[in-house]
Amino acid sequence: MFRKVAIGSLALAAMGAGPVLAQDISLKLGVLNDRSGVYADLSGEGSVVAARMAVEDFGAADKGIAVEIVSADHQNKPDIASNIAREWLDAGGVDAILDVPTSSAALAVAEIVAQAGKVFLNSGAATTDLTGAQCQPTTIHWTYDTAALANGTGKAVTEAGGKKWFFLTADYAFGHALERDTTAVVTATGGEVVGQVNVPFPATDFSSFLLQAQGSGANVIGLANAGGDTVNAIKQASEFGITQAGQQLAALLMFVTDVHALGAETAQGLSLTEAFYWDQNDQTREWSARFEEIQGSKPTMVQAGVYSSTMHYLRAVEAVGSSDSKEVVAKMKATEFDDPLFGKGYVRGDGRVIHDMFLFEVKKPADSTGEWDLYDQIAVISGEDAFLPMRDECNFTK
Repeated sequence: MFRKVAIGSLALAAMGAGPVLAQDISLKLGVLNDRSGVYADLSGEGSVVAARMAVEDFGAADKGIAVEIVSADHQNKPDIASNIAREWLDAGGVDAILDVPTSSAALAVAEIVAQAGKVFLNSGAATTDLTGAQCQPTTIHWTYDTAALANGTGKAVTEAGGKKWFFLTADYAFGHALERDTTAVVTATGGEVVGQVNVPFPATDFSSFLLQAQGSGANVIGLANAGGDTVNAIKQASEFGITQAGQQLAALLMFVTDVHALGAETAQGLSLTEAFYWDQNDQTREWSARFEEIQGSKPTMVQAGVYSSTMHYLRAVEAVGSSDSKEVVAKMKATEFDDPLFGKGYVRGDGRVIHDMFLFEVKKPADSTGEWDLYDQIAVISGEDAFLPMRDECNFTK
């Protein structure tokens, strides 16, 4: 249930009420992500485009708020991400760091941002530890996490008869969190895990790992990976005839760019969980068309999350009339939103953003009307059901 405060247009009006007192507010936003590797398509330059669109749509310049956006490639490496974050925060004048896929990098950045007293608007990472075991008072985790993915795809596949699971797990924080959270849902739903194998990240050759899964006796192979790794695993599973022989692939984190790269012929029938899809309604279609005109592809949920989290942040800056991070984060947590891309939601005391998630199935080629017409929506998962409960020690609003 939503807390009983004004929502929708009333909430947005409340955040924008009153003039900005300091007409010379200057902000610098740093988009830190993978710009050259396996997560570049789902994040990368598209997230920079989304942040710029948010600044323009917000009308920052007309409101006396000067916004500069910088970007860098963390190469999916926590040490590189940490070094860039420190440089931005210590010497570069960055007020908020955006996106940061790759959970190991995101956890490192979250700690550095908190120490600096700045804002972390995470859209790209999945680990629930960002608002759990390693929660920070300045982290806002916007788009999705491993619990929401497990409560979507993991639960749906198990309920449909996929009772015996074998995991191919990307061997870093994200993969292990996704395996952990999906295992909990699978066993709670009456299934069992018969085995798993850790796969180096990133990987190109999945043959030996797929052969282990094939011989495990599992009827579901859970892909606890993402981006290019997921695409390569699915392609190679098809080449080995694994799905043709009766085993099912469960892509636990998959993006519209991955499905587009695979093609509907290969991906048809796959179940997947997302927080956003470009073709859900008139608002998502209009925004996605503008994004595609700039970027050349439809947006992923990560890129949409960068846009929406940036908009909520800018509204909070306007509302408090300051770039003071503590005041801005408090305002973000105190104000519900009705977002054109994510619908109604709110930022919980631990920084976890609560909004609906969606279970999709990839269309058959004959049912698709165009290259990006890829999903049928199967179910809506409420935010309260999708995400883990808040840990009391992570409620920074007390």
